[in-house]
Amino acid sequence: MEIINTIHTNTLIKESLKKAISYQEYRGQVTTHTENGTSSGPQQSEALSSYTLLNNSRMKRLDKTLKIDETILEKFQEYYKNVTWLVLTESWCGDGAHAMPVMNKLVTQAKNIDFKVLYRDENKELMELFLTNGSMSIPKLIVFDNETQEVINDWGPSPLIIINKTKEFKATHGALTPEFKKEIQVWYNQNKGKCIASDLLKLIE
Repeated sequence: MEIINTIHTNTLIKESLKKAISYQEYRGQVTTHTENGTSSGPQQSEALSSYTLLNNSRMKRLDKTLKIDETILEKFQEYYKNVTWLVLTESWCGDGAHAMPVMNKLVTQAKNIDFKVLYRDENKELMELFLTNGSMSIPKLIVFDNETQEVINDWGPSPLIIINKTKEFKATHGALTPEFKKEIQVWYNQNKGKCIASDLLKLIE
């Protein structure tokens, strides 16, 4: 994956980090949206509110029950670089609801990884620098080295296996169907974060 390391990109990330929130703050805001029947982002709809409600339930469950392989946890405990994991997402993002609890569980094991969250639609200039096949797909995790002040990696919007499944389905059928999206959610529930954790381990190797 090509890493973007321009002066503009690094400056924009440093400025964006000033308004980024913690994972705990993000979870609190998603919970508030659930209680109010709203969602993050400028556009509001019944569908986005419903996705937010569902995602809040998913994250709440994963935050409590998620089990990560001990070998992976040990790797994060040994990680020495001083970096920030900056995630662009929205409350209605299904992939984000599955990935972010895994990210949080991993960074709590590391001494020098700061985990921060930004809303995509409030930070489109930054999002435009980290597109996936030309689209603003989320979640997008940006790994920023606090020592060198440069981007050293990124990840998202989903595990590699899901990215490939989606690409193949689109190539065959032209667009994603409700049935396919349901199938992906079933896969996420059965996989229990294992593939996401394995993907994220590569960011520190």
